[in-house]
Amino acid sequence: MLETLITSKTRIRILVKFFINVANNGYLRGLAEELNESTNSIRKELNNLLDAGYLEKESIQNKIIYKANTKHPLFSILQKIVRQHIGLDAMIELILQRMGQVELVVLIGDYAKGIDSGTIEVVLVGKDLNSEYIEQLMVKIEHEIKRRVRFHITEEHNGEGLIVYGA
Repeated sequence: MLETLITSKTRIRILVKFFINVANNGYLRGLAEELNESTNSIRKELNNLLDAGYLEKESIQNKIIYKANTKHPLFSILQKIVRQHIGLDAMIELILQRMGQVELVVLIGDYAKGIDSGTIEVVLVGKDLNSEYIEQLMVKIEHEIKRRVRFHITEEHNGEGLIVYGA
């Protein structure tokens, strides 16, 4: 969906990086290495997003650190678009429709860091969750969102990751 609206794959990857989790930030060389892109292409996209007001920058120890501008009027809309792009909304909806007593859905791993690696790791927190059913659901979710999904089931949250649903 997002690829038809935004033709730059680099821009999409930067949007995922910063808008999946507002705690994510990055600097030019680090983003170039992380996204396996040239510094010139990263610089161009960062400048475009900065000029549009979607990102803000701050100088820290001789590095310019970029992050999402949470005060931008379109921030929540962009965040929702990014989450739909990677399939988070559809996945959460399927989990909650059929799982019952899910207390928390927590995103961990690459996607919590804003890296679109193709494998989404999710921690499901709740009592008496049916692991067999979750395995069946995983196949359906993977087919729907076109990404691999790995579920981790627990009864207590250790505080790590990005909480995407909380009862």
